[in-house]
Amino acid sequence: MMTSPKLDTDLQKIVDACHPDPFSVLGKHTVDGHTLVRVYIPCAEEVAIAEGNLQMQRIPETDIFEWRGEAQLPQRYRLIWRDKDHREHITHDPYCFTPQLSDFDMHLFSEGKHWHAYRFLGSHVHEADGIGGVLFAVWAPNAERISVVGDFNRWDGRAHPMRTHGSNGIWELFIPDMAPGTFYKFEIRNRQSGDVFYKSDPYGQQFEVRPNTSSIVRDNTPYAWTDKGWMEKRKTWDWQHQPMSIYELHLGSWQRGPEGELLNYRELAKRLVDYVTEMGFSHIELLPITEHPFDGSWGYQTTGYYAPTSRYGTPEDFCYFVDYCHQHNIGVFLDWVPAHFPKDAHGLARFDGTPLYEHEDPRKGEHLDWSTLIYNFGRFEVKNFLVCSALFWLEEFHLDGLRVDAVASMLYLDYSREEWIPNKYGGRENLEAIEFMRELNMVAHSEHPGVLVMAEESTSWPQVTGPADADGLGFSIKWNMGWMNDTLRYMSKEAVHRKYHQEILTFSMLYAFSENFLLPFSHDEVVHGKQSMLHKMPGDEWQRFANLRALYTYMFTHPGKKLLFMGTEFGQGVEWNSANTLDWYVLDYPFHHGVKLLVKDLNKLYHQSEALYQHEFEWQSFEWIDCHDAEQSVLVYLRKSDDDMFIVAVNFTPVPRHHYRIGVPNPGVYDEIFNSDAECYGGSNVGNGATVLIAEDHPWMDKPYSIPITLPPLAGIVLRPAQEKTEADEIEEEAASEEAIDTVNAASEEVTNTKAFKSTVRKKQPKKSQR
Repeated sequence: MMTSPKLDTDLQKIVDACHPDPFSVLGKHTVDGHTLVRVYIPCAEEVAIAEGNLQMQRIPETDIFEWRGEAQLPQRYRLIWRDKDHREHITHDPYCFTPQLSDFDMHLFSEGKHWHAYRFLGSHVHEADGIGGVLFAVWAPNAERISVVGDFNRWDGRAHPMRTHGSNGIWELFIPDMAPGTFYKFEIRNRQSGDVFYKSDPYGQQFEVRPNTSSIVRDNTPYAWTDKGWMEKRKTWDWQHQPMSIYELHLGSWQRGPEGELLNYRELAKRLVDYVTEMGFSHIELLPITEHPFDGSWGYQTTGYYAPTSRYGTPEDFCYFVDYCHQHNIGVFLDWVPAHFPKDAHGLARFDGTPLYEHEDPRKGEHLDWSTLIYNFGRFEVKNFLVCSALFWLEEFHLDGLRVDAVASMLYLDYSREEWIPNKYGGRENLEAIEFMRELNMVAHSEHPGVLVMAEESTSWPQVTGPADADGLGFSIKWNMGWMNDTLRYMSKEAVHRKYHQEILTFSMLYAFSENFLLPFSHDEVVHGKQSMLHKMPGDEWQRFANLRALYTYMFTHPGKKLLFMGTEFGQGVEWNSANTLDWYVLDYPFHHGVKLLVKDLNKLYHQSEALYQHEFEWQSFEWIDCHDAEQSVLVYLRKSDDDMFIVAVNFTPVPRHHYRIGVPNPGVYDEIFNSDAECYGGSNVGNGATVLIAEDHPWMDKPYSIPITLPPLAGIVLRPAQEKTEADEIEEEAASEEAIDTVNAASEEVTNTKAFKSTVRKKQPKKSQR
């Protein structure tokens, strides 16, 4: 029996897969004036250098092969080797290539200032010295050794150890002749413990379909975008003075295929664009489609911050999704989760055997409510990872903005915890997270003018939408969670009790213009036992639907951008369940169809009426006419633009109010242009549609004139000073009326006896300064 000679330390470390610098041992070297080529190929039976057919010699009882000689070898030579299954392979030696990463890129990353780090970290189709392959790079400063593993090397971490770049913690390896589509992970050996971990690529841009967790080398063929017009227009979009109505949805449960299968991004794009265009929404907002292992998290426990989930197709399919939306004038927002990440073993948790992305102390590093980990926002590389992720979605997928989840949990060190560590000043504010959010917003707005970054922030933190360079956080929009909670609390009360709680509704106007607010009825309000929007409403079936219609009328006429979650637009009766599709069949019933038609008309009213959107972040857009009639639970208010004015009156009781006098600012005739109690919406058809409303010289509610009107039960109406009609207006109104009647008749046999939405509401030409 032949005894293997004792290996020197470096060779033994190669065999043991713990050498921190495999390039110093493997590859081509000059030793004593001769050329030495050394390779380590587990499972190889024989190896030769292709150039010259130079047979390499095995070091006994190892998989190390060497060739020594004086032959002139090319810098980038190839290896021919046969495995134990007698299959032959030919490939360039990865260890004959020089480092591929630039010092400048790595320096910027270490400083936390590389806004496109995803272009060199992760895996990328790459060419080195005219030879194609894949370049891998990963940040793991506490690793002793990292290898790229996959089917191509039988998941053997000894085969492709990476090169370290020292103190910056970055490792790289160029594997020549590798093609896109390759599945891989990183095998990481911790320096202190020697423990070995298999990790997905933090910067991976494509992943296997769950439950598998491998990263996939993405093809770098650029997508042929066709949305240049949209992107150019977006740069100068005066979004603060334009309407914005968002349809929030979860792709996996909005609609599915005939066998219950998930739809591809491309099919979803076509269906969605048709639907949201019909309904009049200007944007869609996707619950997170960043890659995530657990369906039940809805995407909020992300493991792939640079990859659209493979549940619905490839990254190129998602490019098509966004492109198709833009071609049809629909903007796309994405829920994005930088507040926390899951503990899955293949993910970021203890990535190199240490708390690298998270805090080590669980009092700062763990969310007890969600059993997730909190990012260490004070670490440059971690902050760079997150800012880069945001920019990646905006740049590579042309998204129009991000909705940042759980901002409150980032702002406060004591968020939902009894034990916590104060900041350096002894306070509860998370100073590092605050700085991260400011930098995120400044960079996003600088790099991509016109994109919006929205904060889901539920506390009274000041200046969430204030400029980041003036002590604000720099967000474009803040979700108005206070308005949402107060409004739903009021609406949940029986009508007879609402007179005792009028202040719940009127309170919102004390702060409505302190931030750029969005009014959300989101997915969070229709899950976990909170009931559907419909069943939050009190009363019998008719009253529930009437309450919902009144609520949406109040929402669309209240200052602030709008957001509705899927299913709420037609009054779905059950809570949202991500495992099932929406109950589309209920649209066969008149009440549900009526709610859908109401939302469609409210969107139309909102988008065509400057009074409702031109100054919705500014105090001059709103004025109370009367907010004191708690006894009858009625609100009356003005919505104004530079050139137009609406009067809104909402009756939150089931009692019709006949001859209800309201103050108006000007004399003349007023038209009822919207009534949520119209028969086509499922209402009782009480209102003022056939009545000539003439302002009387009778001061009322601090206004010089007044009008006696009929307030329908559990409903809102919108009045507008009468407009002179041209012949073209008459033709348009007649066509709109016929279309509305046809739509209603298609859903039920009811005959509409009143016009619910008059086409006297027309979109004015925007001023040049608003374009």
